[in-house]
Amino acid sequence: MRGLFDHLKAIRTRQWLTSLVGLLLALGVVSLPFGIWDHEFAGIGHLLGNEAIWWTYVAVMLLYVRRVERRPLSSVGFRPPGIANSVIGVLAGAVVLAVFAAMYFLILPALHLDDSAVATANGGALMATPWWWRFISTVRAAVAEELLFRGYAMGRIEELTGSRAVATMLSLAVFTVDHVTYWGWSHELIVAVGGLAFSLLYLWRRNLWVNIIAHFIVDAATVL
Repeated sequence: MRGLFDHLKAIRTRQWLTSLVGLLLALGVVSLPFGIWDHEFAGIGHLLGNEAIWWTYVAVMLLYVRRVERRPLSSVGFRPPGIANSVIGVLAGAVVLAVFAAMYFLILPALHLDDSAVATANGGALMATPWWWRFISTVRAAVAEELLFRGYAMGRIEELTGSRAVATMLSLAVFTVDHVTYWGWSHELIVAVGGLAFSLLYLWRRNLWVNIIAHFIVDAATVL
């Protein structure tokens, strides 16, 4: 019996350690300014290079879950969405867009904040890129950010702390601050509200595809 308890304890210790390392990968590496280092908007080669880095990052995280943590991808929310969840994803995206519209036309002007493409860091450069690249980038942003910040980070932090609130607020804080380097402070209120909406959506459905669909709709309506 003691041998069984020791084995279970070893499993829990290993899971705890691999989760900590995974969180460092998910929340630490994602905050590195890849776009700045790669001079992303310097040309098509740089744009494609930046995308290659991010898709490789996504693949590494998925391999980490399967090969290092030895856990199924359902542990980070990858479950078949089904029709109901797909519809919820579309509706959630529409709701977030409606909230953003209210913020852009009512709240931001009242606060004397400008979040236009001209005022936002890299906004003008992004809109000057080819449509096909913006589509690829929009898909990647939806997949990568929902996997890293919601599916992995929220799930693992909740397991380690036993608190949904801590998991939500910590991952949201990193998600929000992470956008400063790329988009500037003028975009932070929008990022925080969107991040909170996606976090609550994940807590509700626990299905990453729902979040990816909603995130894609929101970003696509903005940049496509």
